[in-house]
Amino acid sequence: MQNHFSFWKNLLILVVLAVGILYALPNLFGNDPSVQLSSSTTTKLEQASSDKIESSIKNAGISFKSIEFENGKVLVRFDNTDDQLKAADLLRDSMGRNVTVALNLAPATPEWLQSLNASPMYLGLDLRGGVHFLLEVDMDAAIQQAEDRYYNDIRAALRAAKIRYQSVSKEKGRIVMKLKTEEARITVQDLLAEDFRTLKVIELDGTTELLVKITENEKKEIKKFALAQNMTTLRNRVNEIGVAEPVIQQQGDNRIVVQLPGVQDTTRAKEILGTTATLEYRLVDVQHDVQRAVSGRVPVGTRLYYEKDGRPILLKRRVIVTGNQIVDASSGLDQNGSAAVFITLNGIGAKKMGKMTQKNIGKPMAVVFIENKVETRIVNGKKIRHKEKIEKVISVATIRDTFSKRFQTTGLDSPQEARNLALLLRAGALAAPVDIVEERTVGPSLGQDNIDKGLMSVFVGFVLVLILMAVYYKTFGLIANMALAFNLVVIVAILSMIQATLTLPGIAGIVLTVGMAVDANVLIFERIKEEIKRGNTPQSSIFTGYEKAFVTILDANITTLLVALVLFGFGTGPVKGFAVTLSIGILVSLFTAIWGTRMMVNWAYGNRHIEKLSI
Repeated sequence: MQNHFSFWKNLLILVVLAVGILYALPNLFGNDPSVQLSSSTTTKLEQASSDKIESSIKNAGISFKSIEFENGKVLVRFDNTDDQLKAADLLRDSMGRNVTVALNLAPATPEWLQSLNASPMYLGLDLRGGVHFLLEVDMDAAIQQAEDRYYNDIRAALRAAKIRYQSVSKEKGRIVMKLKTEEARITVQDLLAEDFRTLKVIELDGTTELLVKITENEKKEIKKFALAQNMTTLRNRVNEIGVAEPVIQQQGDNRIVVQLPGVQDTTRAKEILGTTATLEYRLVDVQHDVQRAVSGRVPVGTRLYYEKDGRPILLKRRVIVTGNQIVDASSGLDQNGSAAVFITLNGIGAKKMGKMTQKNIGKPMAVVFIENKVETRIVNGKKIRHKEKIEKVISVATIRDTFSKRFQTTGLDSPQEARNLALLLRAGALAAPVDIVEERTVGPSLGQDNIDKGLMSVFVGFVLVLILMAVYYKTFGLIANMALAFNLVVIVAILSMIQATLTLPGIAGIVLTVGMAVDANVLIFERIKEEIKRGNTPQSSIFTGYEKAFVTILDANITTLLVALVLFGFGTGPVKGFAVTLSIGILVSLFTAIWGTRMMVNWAYGNRHIEKLSI
């Protein structure tokens, strides 16, 4: 039979429709104003913290919908933003500095849908509201840090090679080396050529002085690394705020755009984004009494630090390597099954670590986390930014063997602590300071206004198409309208399943898809009408119309899909959002316009003798 689908085709279409409806449903339930609490240290919150939070909110007389504890984080849902803000202020005072309190909007999806991993689409900044930051990376500071690092490394290399010199100093972006003899100058040149190939060495005629500068290519690489490292760091820090789908992208050569949809606490967001941090590896001083150091008598060449549990510890002043020399870090298990972090250093860091560990096998080495926090405080009614430097030992491990570029850090309490430490090592340090040069807040009311306008545009376009198709193509028009509704449901379901971010340009892509989906049906229906005019039977006209229009529809949609893929590949931000919805819409419209309407036409006209089509 010409106009009859096999059982598996009918079943496939119905399954796609059912799954589409199921996974599009979460978008109807909206969001709850929420407060999210997470630990700002390497340890997670425990169930006891959740009980304390619940007790604090109840004692303050603040009503809340629910409190959820999962994966070391606590989420408290409220009925309105007033209760949300009151609870946030209360919890910041009662939970202490080791707990991050962030305002958020949590999906109100029912539990039975959550059990099926059904979640609503993420909404972009223009729809959900939130904050927009433009950060400028201090590239001069990045170059300065590199110069300081090279300066210290060169001095250490001269001492290690026992080369005598008059002085080594930094002057106007260059290192000036005054050597005592011509032989020493030649030896130093050979040393620099072997260990510091990225530096430019200039000889001063008639003297034993050498000028060492960072080459322009090396400066470009330093700036490029600083920007990339800062973007990675910021992306991981944003996770602390609990933002579902942040936008973090490069703008120009030295700026980063950060958009945090759903975030209402701009002060906390700025503090987290603007915090600079670094890491240092130091040897532990096991020769001197730490208690005497606590009482004020710190030995020469050492410094007093404190571990994360508050215990004092003495460390050597000399730094082995810093976080800037770590190129990769991952967590895992060592040969004994204990939690470990696997570190990879760059060339210079590897050489320094190799020499240091060779001389200190059996001695403990510590990892120091140094953080410069900036907090906004209200003093006499004015906002004042307060800077605070925090130094703490986050790991102590014994050197078991000589290692350099790759090694592992053990002695950690749990795999979770190892994962957190790896995160700090890999992306916890900003390679260069950043300044917030622009800040914009998009309120939820403006976001809701954008949503309403976007939905209205989809609704108006959808209704106009429905009326036109029903009037012009009659029964076949109604079938096309049902396929169009099917189309929208499946698009929303796919966007929800892949957790894509919907923005205003994305809504524009959906509106365009509505027109293109109907266009395919118009081509099919006009072809069927042509076949009827030629005197073919209704059944034959339906079959021929679908078969011959298929190539034209496929050609038109593939060319549009290629353009959408190019937009996605080369575009950024809003352009990508448009390309994603357009690409998904094209593929779905091919399915619904060709298979979906064909199934319904087969149900209406197949397997029976008909004299006339309502088209």
